[in-house]
Amino acid sequence: MIRSMTGFGSAAATADGVDLSLELRSVNSRHLKVNFRLPPGTERWEEVLREEVASRVRRGHVDVTLRTGSQGGEDSSAESAPACRGDEARARAYVEALRDLKDRWELAGEVDIGLVGRCDRVLIEAASDPMEAVSEDTLRGLVAEAATQLVEMRFREGERLAVDLLARVAALESGLAEIENLAPLRLKRETERLRRSIRELAGDIEIEPDRLAREIAFIADKWGISEELVRGRAHLEAFRALVDAPAEEPVGKRLSFLGQEILREVNTIGSKANDAAISRIVVDMKNEVESLREQNENVE
Repeated sequence: MIRSMTGFGSAAATADGVDLSLELRSVNSRHLKVNFRLPPGTERWEEVLREEVASRVRRGHVDVTLRTGSQGGEDSSAESAPACRGDEARARAYVEALRDLKDRWELAGEVDIGLVGRCDRVLIEAASDPMEAVSEDTLRGLVAEAATQLVEMRFREGERLAVDLLARVAALESGLAEIENLAPLRLKRETERLRRSIRELAGDIEIEPDRLAREIAFIADKWGISEELVRGRAHLEAFRALVDAPAEEPVGKRLSFLGQEILREVNTIGSKANDAAISRIVVDMKNEVESLREQNENVE
């Protein structure tokens, strides 16, 4: 069954004290386009997120929104005191240098924490990137959960689309059947009209019956719509088969092509019709084809 390109999915998790929430929203697009809205400092995860989305979605414009926050909510906001850590390598260098000066100059006192703490840049602000401790596996799992919801919604939307598309296919098949029933009567009427017109134009000139029959047959063949009826039915059968096929591969582009071909056959029938009843059916069919093509724009 076909899938829609409209869907939504979300997932949340906590990893190493970091709250993560991810949303996926998709709408129709000719190709797969993935747009990211990521917190500053997390751009390096774009390719991981893109890879996970592309493994589950083939067509559509997908917005990926990732939000992060420290566990505890507002208590971990920017207004709180920044976390600090000691630079051990720098502190060790200061301690060794101070002890060397003390021994060399025979200075009194001890090298203690108070003295070392006053040295430049021994205490530095801890890294503020909340994603530093989050693993790639955690992110992939988050995307997989949200994508599962997204795909399920696209399946449900696809089922509704399929009902509408198949109803329009049935209406088009009914229209072709009506035209097929009317076509022989219309051809008979046009043939008789041609015979009368030729006799009136010929006047007293004698026309060979065989030649007259050949000319009328030639003109009637130009008016014939049997080929268009056959091709139109074949396109509709192919369209129906794609709608009912398992949704393992995207079929939207092929359905769009078939929609163009169906419209081509309907237009050709209309141009050859030269019959009021058939023309009315053709107008109704063209409206159905246009609606079918519009609905098909959202099929993956």
